[in-house]
Amino acid sequence: MGFILWAAPLIAALAAFISKDRKAQHGISIGSAAVIATGAIFATARVIRDGVLGYGLFGGIFYIDAVSVIMLDIVAVISLLVSVYSSGYLENEHAAGQMTDRQVKIYYMLMDGFMFSMILALTVNNIGVLWISIEATTLASAFLVGFHNDKHSLEAAWKYVIICSVGIALALMGIIFLNLSSVGVIGKDQALQWPALFEAAAGLNTDILRFAFIFMLVGFGTKAGLAPMHTWLPDAHSQAPSPVSALLSGVLLNSAMYGIIRTAAIVNKSLGDSLFTGRIMIGFGILSVVTAAVFILTQRDYKRLLAYSSIEHMGIVAIAFGVFTPLSMFAGFFHMINHSLTKSMLFLASGNILQKYETREISGVKSLLKVMPATGAAFLLGLFAISGTPPFSVFASEFNVMASIFAEGRFMLGALFVILLAFIFAGIAVTLFRIFHEDEVNGGEIAATTNKQGTAAILVLLAAIAVMGIYMPDQLKQLITSASSIIGGGAR
Repeated sequence: MGFILWAAPLIAALAAFISKDRKAQHGISIGSAAVIATGAIFATARVIRDGVLGYGLFGGIFYIDAVSVIMLDIVAVISLLVSVYSSGYLENEHAAGQMTDRQVKIYYMLMDGFMFSMILALTVNNIGVLWISIEATTLASAFLVGFHNDKHSLEAAWKYVIICSVGIALALMGIIFLNLSSVGVIGKDQALQWPALFEAAAGLNTDILRFAFIFMLVGFGTKAGLAPMHTWLPDAHSQAPSPVSALLSGVLLNSAMYGIIRTAAIVNKSLGDSLFTGRIMIGFGILSVVTAAVFILTQRDYKRLLAYSSIEHMGIVAIAFGVFTPLSMFAGFFHMINHSLTKSMLFLASGNILQKYETREISGVKSLLKVMPATGAAFLLGLFAISGTPPFSVFASEFNVMASIFAEGRFMLGALFVILLAFIFAGIAVTLFRIFHEDEVNGGEIAATTNKQGTAAILVLLAAIAVMGIYMPDQLKQLITSASSIIGGGAR
């Protein structure tokens, strides 16, 4: 299983390099993503049945439990739909003269390398390997951010590399402290392994462990887009090709947050409570939501606005795990899933809009529902969904986060949380909903482009967030409950 999950994207990258047929490269990407999705399905079934999935692969480093399989499933679903979307998106770019055959080849090679790095990060039991994998995602995705090779995209790529590299360096310091805290407690052959550190948490040096958490929260929090380390994110998300933006927001941010959650679980178990980690995570979470609320109101670029929304939702996840109750952790995992599906759909829809109107400016998009009925309807409903409007799934997870805050008697925090969410909804409504106003549209000024398979992927995501707002499959509920128990220190 591990070999399939790791090998599929690497083989796809090699095949894309060898292939000279652009359409074959589309098929290779979709086929690889389908293999990854199939592997994730089998891994999920095994985790539901056995609790932990591990093999002797590469010295026993392969490891999947309920926490990692949730993240893996998000990667699998989003990567498959992004691959389907990319085939039509890239064909439109090629037809418009915006992309050459060589660039299509490079796009797929980089995207497959990016996918391998994220899958590796989520399927190992060693935080050192996870750190290497997260750094590898930076290297692969930086070229994707700067893919258009113009002034703005190159600036965004350099900003992304520099800021995230500093963050990853701080995370490395945290890992060094984490290892120091375990010296003499666990064997050298188990150094930096999640299960061993978690089981031996009571014997770890708590003073050093506190330093480890702070460095790792700031380090991985930079990659997760938490404020004030978020400054790379709006530029990168807005300048990257839209399917890449969907991967960055829907998948990459979760992978970085995964490292924070795992570390917090170890620290909380060692300290015997979540006061230390909780206060810090809630602080960064509130700051992230406030930052997003302020900047959403001032945006003129609809992709940048969606990027700031990602900062908001990573902040909500941080708050949920900062509260650290069974309900809040359940809501946190559920919110990661909901945000990934919803934001990926919105970025894919923004790709259709960008190719049709040839502008990122909100003021340049008019009568969207009239010009692009399917994409326009999905984008409109997606904006309601990401703003936390019922009956969509984001509302369900945000409501549970809010309920968990009030259940703990944190009324000031709960009131602030509700006010900020209301402010962000109003900001999105004021800023973005104007693109749906019926205005005179000169059809000759709008590119005649379609992406039927891409639109189908968008509608699949829309259907998923609509259904999950009112119904949660028992298997998903079981997985999230198990993941919450693992992070909370319950039975593995």
